[in-house]
Amino acid sequence: MEKSRCRQQLAFSLLFGLWLPSCLAQTTPSNAPTQAPTPSPSPKLQTERLKVRLAGYPRKHNEGRIELFYKGEWGTICDDDFSITNANVLCRQLGFVSATGWTHSAKYGKGQGKIWLDNVQCNGGEKSIEFCKSRGWGNSDCTHDEDAGVVCKDERIPGFVDSNVIDAHIDENKIEEVRLRPVVAMAKKKLPIAEGVVEVKYKDGWAQICDLGWTIKNTRVVCGMLGFPHERKVNKNFYKLYLERQKNYFHIHSVACTGTEVHLAACPLEFSKPNTTSSCEGGMAAVVSCMPGPLFMQNSGLKKKLKTSSTVRLKGGARLGEGRVEVLKDNEWGTVCDDRWNLQSASVVCRELGFGSAKEALTGARMGQGMGPIYMNEVKCLGQEKSIWNCPFKNITSEDCQHMEDAAVRCSVPYMGFENLIRITGGRTRYEGRLEVLSSDSNGTQSWGLICGETWSTREAMVACRQLGLGYANQGLQETWYWDSSNVTEMVMSGVKCTGNEMSLSHCQHHKTVSCQKSAAKFAAGVICSDTASDLVLNAPLVQQTVYIEDRPLHMLYCAAEEDCLSKSAAKANWPYGHRRLLRFSSQIHNIGRADFKPKAGRHSWVWHACHGHYHSMDIFTHYDLLNSNGSKVAEGHKASFCLEDTDCQEGVSKRYECANFGDQGITVGCWDLYRHDIDCQWIDISDVKPGNYILQIVINPNHEVAESDFTNNAMKCNCKYDGHRIWLHNCHIGDAFSEEAERRFEKYPGQLNNQVS
Repeated sequence: MEKSRCRQQLAFSLLFGLWLPSCLAQTTPSNAPTQAPTPSPSPKLQTERLKVRLAGYPRKHNEGRIELFYKGEWGTICDDDFSITNANVLCRQLGFVSATGWTHSAKYGKGQGKIWLDNVQCNGGEKSIEFCKSRGWGNSDCTHDEDAGVVCKDERIPGFVDSNVIDAHIDENKIEEVRLRPVVAMAKKKLPIAEGVVEVKYKDGWAQICDLGWTIKNTRVVCGMLGFPHERKVNKNFYKLYLERQKNYFHIHSVACTGTEVHLAACPLEFSKPNTTSSCEGGMAAVVSCMPGPLFMQNSGLKKKLKTSSTVRLKGGARLGEGRVEVLKDNEWGTVCDDRWNLQSASVVCRELGFGSAKEALTGARMGQGMGPIYMNEVKCLGQEKSIWNCPFKNITSEDCQHMEDAAVRCSVPYMGFENLIRITGGRTRYEGRLEVLSSDSNGTQSWGLICGETWSTREAMVACRQLGLGYANQGLQETWYWDSSNVTEMVMSGVKCTGNEMSLSHCQHHKTVSCQKSAAKFAAGVICSDTASDLVLNAPLVQQTVYIEDRPLHMLYCAAEEDCLSKSAAKANWPYGHRRLLRFSSQIHNIGRADFKPKAGRHSWVWHACHGHYHSMDIFTHYDLLNSNGSKVAEGHKASFCLEDTDCQEGVSKRYECANFGDQGITVGCWDLYRHDIDCQWIDISDVKPGNYILQIVINPNHEVAESDFTNNAMKCNCKYDGHRIWLHNCHIGDAFSEEAERRFEKYPGQLNNQVS
């Protein structure tokens, strides 16, 4: 039974890219007889082995044929006695809040393989379908014409992070793990290892593959699964001399990949027969050479020649090589709908961006929802295309898709060993703690040391969490006295300054010589990491639609003056006579991430504003600025702080936060906070601004006080023309919504002669 459980865990490891050393150490299967399945297996064992997915076509991401992974095989459920109660249990198991319906007679197409369950009867309270009554595993009198399906309510269970994944079909009994063994001395010291002898894990060691009939297509698959986008020719004569002196064991005699597989185990393979001599007459061990993507290339000269795509990008991912797929059309970025999204199409995107083949093709906006246009639907790549733009796809209308169906990917990336260079200690969970860095002294002796907490911020924490493989940064901490559990006390790194996109803290700027005023261990840097994060985006078109000028009497601005919402010259005005000229507009701030946006400060430290009658949970939530062509402020930057609440939400999402009655503050995933143009402080005071052409800039969460999955979309800019009486806004857009070329044109904007958009 232990062996069986390990084989199941290996299946999961292949599907999700996770290697489980405890199981890889296991060898041949047990000779113990296999027990027949029973209708009520032990809950512990059954929970470990069962996985559920939606399949079939045509379907949306929240509906489909139900398939169960049991005893190493995917199979279906018969529709006999099926009910909405069964569907509710299954939808919850998939991470949706409930079911809205179920289907019979193979509505989503006929499945293959086993029909695992029949006559299923749940009472509704079960945590998994295996706890419902049925005829037992594999006991059915149905055909696949009777495969059951479910339609789930398109609302995720809060905190449910298990992805709605489209899996690769890999038989875990074939290959557990693959590596390249370098033989050149220099190659052994450098990562990533991109060339060497192909070896597969076998029993307690590693075995080789006979290269008779080996093709470039096989090489492409091996390179792809190891994180490399391209393959290159290898000097076989050099390796032949080396390998002739080595003892080889050929576990696999023949490989016949088509070149589009995401894993070697998915290719047709011929294994050596038991109790026979494993030779490779006329051949030798297979050797491959791969070309790393620019991010992982050591040769800087070659790196410049190899450019990744400028028309595809990944957004919102926590780890390198994952994210929501976005494509560039007419100088504006948009998303891809998840209908028919699969591993072949995902792999084309991954390779186009300099990664390997796709590990997962994700549906249902599992990397957050995009904003703006949706350009593609029903993408059907074969797997060999150079770009997703070369694949067949449908142009879509708003009726076809919404952003809750945005497609995403997780790509195979080369092993770089960055996670071994730092660690966190002292935390209550593996996601938090004080950072310790591996360093070497003048003698080459390695030891662990601390990072100075001064200047440490969310940006640096983002890099550390990514390097550790722990997702997003929830907080970057400058003091860690409450995690003082290690004997490491020496500061070895200070002045760390990251952009937030680096793969390792060693890639960030830092002092050559350690300089830390507070050098005690309690002032060392720490992190709290998280699998999910919020992502705030401003509705740019709404700003453009709602802008106007108001000359507001001073006697109506006492509250605003108290909250520093006016420029400094207002203090010299003859109160309460006269007026201030205000540039007014509405701000609608959406949370398109995967976690609620909540203020960093607890409610005990919120500030009561008597004038406006509510608490402010953040000192600075937005910056409102008017800039000239040089980027200098012409109207004093207004630093607005507001009360955060859910004004409204998309269909199927419930409000959670409201300001009234000292309520909880925040913005729920799928909701937005609206600051109407007619409320106090929703403006820029332009009383002292001369007529001319300017840029209106709004930045949300400008100090990165609250962690987000993506800070590049926090700024919004508009071209602005002011003639002294009227004002026009043009080209309002989120900071990362345009191509680089379009952004350059925007910065050189000469102004409009009228208010007609050309």
